[in-house]
Amino acid sequence: MSNRRQLALNLFIYPDGHHEAAWRYKGSATERVLDIRYYQELAQRAEAHKFDAVFFADGPALADNVRYAQRFRFDPITLLTTIASATSRIGLIGTASTTYTEPYNLARQFASLDHFSSGRAGWNIVTTSSPQAAQNFGLPEHPPHHERYERAREYLDVVTRLWDSWEDDAVVNDPSTGVFAETAKIHAIKHIGKHFRVRGPLNIPRSPQGRPVYVQAGSSDDGRAFAAQFAEAIFTAHQTLASAQEFYADIKKQARLFDRSPHQIKILPGISPFIGSTQAEADRLQEEFNELIQPEYSLTQLRQMIGVDLTGYDLDGPVPRHLIDTASARGVASRFKLVVDIVDREKPTIRQLVQRLAGARGHWVITGTPEKIADNIQAWFEGGAADGFNVMPPWLPGGFDVFAEQVVPLLRKRGLFREDYTGATLREHYGLARPASIYSNEVKAIA
Repeated sequence: MSNRRQLALNLFIYPDGHHEAAWRYKGSATERVLDIRYYQELAQRAEAHKFDAVFFADGPALADNVRYAQRFRFDPITLLTTIASATSRIGLIGTASTTYTEPYNLARQFASLDHFSSGRAGWNIVTTSSPQAAQNFGLPEHPPHHERYERAREYLDVVTRLWDSWEDDAVVNDPSTGVFAETAKIHAIKHIGKHFRVRGPLNIPRSPQGRPVYVQAGSSDDGRAFAAQFAEAIFTAHQTLASAQEFYADIKKQARLFDRSPHQIKILPGISPFIGSTQAEADRLQEEFNELIQPEYSLTQLRQMIGVDLTGYDLDGPVPRHLIDTASARGVASRFKLVVDIVDREKPTIRQLVQRLAGARGHWVITGTPEKIADNIQAWFEGGAADGFNVMPPWLPGGFDVFAEQVVPLLRKRGLFREDYTGATLREHYGLARPASIYSNEVKAIA
């Protein structure tokens, strides 16, 4: 059993939970979303159940329609550093944009987190899809999709070289000789590119994992190619097993083209489960949440996904498919395709569509008993669709507690999830190799 492939499970912490009306639900801890102890406790609960990591999204702008929902976004590094002090084993994945941050600052922040957490940091690499972010950073407009990915590739090259700029044995720390660091093993990166000029080296030594784990969340064509080349874990959204299998196979195939081992990329779809002792009970729970939906908010979310404002249309009428321009995907390209696929496949009313998306913004929402949830997780895991999941509870903390206490034991009984941690770092949890410094490799190659 010890050699059997194991699921990876992250807890994706969204302050109230992942259903858009979670903040209105009687079981949510809305009054605690500004309390750091709340997030520490959630991470401690996930650690107690031996989850691989906690995951935090981010965005550098206030989202639309805060009138109708809690839309706070806390600085992930600050949040994860405080969580690191309250935990000891669980991984810490935070989102940061390559479009609206500078690589040297980000390299310092994540290297610091990796040191302070003893090797538990992961960076979710995004290019930012929110056009309104540009005006917060002095730009006249949001850069086009392909330009954001062009910048991201250069950004990642710079950050990688900064994290590798100290070789593992550069710190000598020998009081008897008076030598603290071997400067021949500390490298200025001397990067001059289209988007960045960075001399380096970093002013922090190489971190416990060598580099934080590279996580990526885009599923567009550009996003897939970027992930196949660089990502070590991929957070993705799928509504069907077939869609997830296609994505999984494509990423693993593309990884081979970059001479990467497919086993060194963990693909983790989002799953948002409504769990009940019976199917009817689970369905009623989801209906209870959907009754709290505010159409004004839901239609804003839908407009951001498909580029069409359906305000004023009959909610119980059909989605006006002819208004959706599939020739040019607007907003998040991968989410655009996901929504269009739902419309084409299921022919929903507008109300049915917004309810479908309200659960987790396009991620897989499933209702049922613990056994049904475990069966589906196992089917995706063993069916070439996932290496694990980002668990997205509809509400917090209760939605996570139900999953952890009722579904996780079933996964363990089936030999699919660990009984205890066997490693100390996020890389070890995921079964990822610790990368050698690119400068160490160059020196050895020259020698």
